Amino acid sequence: MKIALASDHAGYAEKERLKTLLGELGVEFEDLGTVSEDSVDYPDYARMVGEAVARGRAEQGVLVCGSGTGMAIAANKVPGVRAAVAWSEETAKLARQHNDANVLAIGARTTPATEIPKIVRAWFATNFDGGRHAARVAKISEIEKEEVQHELQGEHSSKEEKR
Repeated sequence: MKIALASDHAGYAEKERLKTLLGELGVEFEDLGTVSEDSVDYPDYARMVGEAVARGRAEQGVLVCGSGTGMAIAANKVPGVRAAVAWSEETAKLARQHNDANVLAIGARTTPATEIPKIVRAWFATNFDGGRHAARVAKISEIEKEEVQHELQGEHSSKEEKR
């Protein structure tokens, strides 16, 4: 498996530590940055990972920032990305099993350093369950397609406003 990996300045040190674990797990990765703890804008890195996943250059992505939230929000703006913040093994497993999440976002400031390797291991050890969850993920994809279409048509209203 090949993944895209990135962080902002707050997640840089943890991202660097994760490289060893990814190697142990046999996960090939492309490090898309950042390259230091100098302040950067996290949306830039989240977008790069999201685009790598959405365009098929990577099967999955891993993002590390202060809380995981900002990067997940930014990555989720890329059509085809289902980024999830995981703060425990269970949330990582459920994101994969039930949501077919393809980008893992981790908070380096909000998650104990001892838990992060456990979260990453759980993520890569877990597959999408399919079944009843597949229909739900399909609904998420349909929302995304409809919203992209509305954007292309210059529409900015929801279905509810049209009723």
